[in-house]
Amino acid sequence: MLHFARLVPSEGTPVGEPSYLKQNQRVWTEWSAAYEKVGRRSWATDEVTWGIWHIPESEARLLPDVEDRDVLELGCGTAYVSSWLQRRGGRAVGLDPTSAQLDTATRLQREFDVRFPLVQAVAESVPLADDAFDVIVSEYGASIWSDPFKWIPEASRLLRTGGELVFLVNGMLLVLCLPQEDEVADDRLKNDYFGMHRFETTFDESVEFHLGHGDWIRLLRANGFEIEDLVELRPPADASKDYDFVTAGWARRWPSEEVWKARKIR
Repeated sequence: MLHFARLVPSEGTPVGEPSYLKQNQRVWTEWSAAYEKVGRRSWATDEVTWGIWHIPESEARLLPDVEDRDVLELGCGTAYVSSWLQRRGGRAVGLDPTSAQLDTATRLQREFDVRFPLVQAVAESVPLADDAFDVIVSEYGASIWSDPFKWIPEASRLLRTGGELVFLVNGMLLVLCLPQEDEVADDRLKNDYFGMHRFETTFDESVEFHLGHGDWIRLLRANGFEIEDLVELRPPADASKDYDFVTAGWARRWPSEEVWKARKIR
């Protein structure tokens, strides 16, 4: 998520080929050491927060009740979200394709004495049983690094009827405003809305996936979900930290992050 800037639509290998999975695993392996410090800081608190602006759950109210429920995090990375869910009484499982990230998660489990299963697999093909979970969460994990036309059907398969899906992605407007050069987003549209899907970063060859709102709605409905909410996150008025792709001032005016909440009804 901190490496989101400078996206360009990809015309390369078709989506669904193993290449983008390998590309992303390589990138996250390279980033894993840098993310250990961030992960440890998040593990050290019981407070659930969302996104780069760290909006507290007490304000956002995005999570369903997870107590005594089976919860899966898709693209867990260092698994700090899974640790929060476990400490809130859920039976958490963290899934990630990158062994270096899961190694960090395992060390942090020992360090903080919070244990739950970790599974190495891609969100596009999860080696777990049908109807196994009550809640699935993804915060900048599978939600932007996996092909939604593959991971959303998997999420539906894994959820029990009535189960809830909560995932955070970059705001659609932010994706449209990102330049292809080393600059932060401004108030001009730079990218096409129609045909949004696969994007590649120009500096590390990682692959991200971003859809327009209409495509998200149709995809979720086609896979048995009823959409319950779309929450645009806004940093607090005193937010001062800027990122290399978006400033706090920009995100106070337009949504840089959004959270989809859906329930499996069939």
